[in-house]
Amino acid sequence: MRCLRVRYTKLGKIRFIGHRDVARIWERSLRKANIPVLYSQGFSPHPRISFGLALPTGFESEAEYVDVYLGEDFFLDAFDEKIIQENINKALPSGMDVLAIGIFPTSGDSLQEAVDACVWEVRVSGTSFEEFEVIRKKLFSSDSLSIERERKGKILVEDVRSQVHSMDITEDHIDGVTILTELGTKPRVLRPTDLLKRINSELRTIRVLRKEQLTLQGNQRIEPLSIELHPAAPAEVLA
Repeated sequence: MRCLRVRYTKLGKIRFIGHRDVARIWERSLRKANIPVLYSQGFSPHPRISFGLALPTGFESEAEYVDVYLGEDFFLDAFDEKIIQENINKALPSGMDVLAIGIFPTSGDSLQEAVDACVWEVRVSGTSFEEFEVIRKKLFSSDSLSIERERKGKILVEDVRSQVHSMDITEDHIDGVTILTELGTKPRVLRPTDLLKRINSELRTIRVLRKEQLTLQGNQRIEPLSIELHPAAPAEVLA
């Protein structure tokens, strides 16, 4: 069995739609686009689609992913990726646009399991270039960084320093800076807002944009449409 892996955006006002509503939007949009999605078995069958890491409500993204499970007949027929992409885009609401699609075997890791890190672009206010550079250097000179997190009603203290892979200032503004940071997702996702609040409680985030979701393989950083899930069946990327 194979699936259609889709990379899409979530930009503008649609960023205030939660993850469950995004799933409903995809179910309706696939029906409108006449994509013959497979259904689960059992008393209450539902479309077999699975998503990558959930995007916090209010965050934007250029790198959201969804796997759509389809029967083999779909791939045996005249498969025109451009028409499929156009049809899905026509059915999706404003702010959600398909950027690329790929055909993947379903025997590998799920999207959530495959992603090891995310790249975030964050507009930060309440600091200057020089002040934030001091904060950044202090962070990377530290061996540990503890954050309090609530899990199942309990407050846990976790060291997340190893999850901060990189952080650079990309723009200087009158009221702040824009940064680009790569943060690990395991054992639990580290959000840029939680990190910034921990390193300086006076910082304020104006905009958060997910630029990439990545799988780390040695020194390689691979986005989910480039992963070979099975040696005998490399993924076909169609952009």
